[in-house]
Amino acid sequence: MSIFDKLKKSADDTLKKGVKNMASAFASQKETFTFAALPESLDELKALPEAALNTPFQTAALTVCALCVYAADRTIGTEMLNFLRGPRPLSNHEISFLNDRFKDGHHVPFSYFKGAVPENDYTPTTPFSVTVESGPYSDANEGYKKLFIKSGGADNPREVVLRQLGDGRWMLWDQFLLVGIRSPKSEDPWA
Repeated sequence: MSIFDKLKKSADDTLKKGVKNMASAFASQKETFTFAALPESLDELKALPEAALNTPFQTAALTVCALCVYAADRTIGTEMLNFLRGPRPLSNHEISFLNDRFKDGHHVPFSYFKGAVPENDYTPTTPFSVTVESGPYSDANEGYKKLFIKSGGADNPREVVLRQLGDGRWMLWDQFLLVGIRSPKSEDPWA
C-alpha cells in the first residue's frame, strides 16, 4: 500500500467515524412509561420509581401524570408540579395560566396517554402508558433537555423542558403540553 493509499484510508476512516458520531447525536431516544394507576397524592407520586427523577424522561412522564391530577384537584396537582419543579415552585402567574388552560376542559393532559383520541373522548387505555422522545436539538443548551410527547389529538408532539440540578436530578423547567388539541367527539358539533 502506497503512502497516498494510507493517507486516503486514514481520511476515509476519520470521515466514517465522524459521520457515525454525528448520526448518533441526531438519533432520537424514546422511552415509554407505564402506570397501573395515576397517583392521587404527592406521596403516591413520590412512591413511583420514576420519582427518583434520575432522567429527564422520568420527569417528563410524571409531568403528564401531575397535569392529569391538576385537572381533578388543583391543590394536589400543584403539590405534584412543585415537587417536579424542585427549587422553583409555581408562581401565582403560572397557577393562573394553568387554571385558564383547564377552563375549556380537562381532557388535554389525558391525550398524551396511549389510546386517548378524540373519538373516545380522550379516554386512555389502561394501564396508562406515555412515550417521551428526544429530538435532534434536545441537548442544544447545556444542563437542559427538551423532550417531546405525542398527543392523540394533535399532529405534532409537544415540548417539555427539563433542567438538571447539581445533584443529577432532572426538574421540570417548562411545559407546552396544555395547548389546544382537537375537541373530544362528545363536544364536537361537527362530529
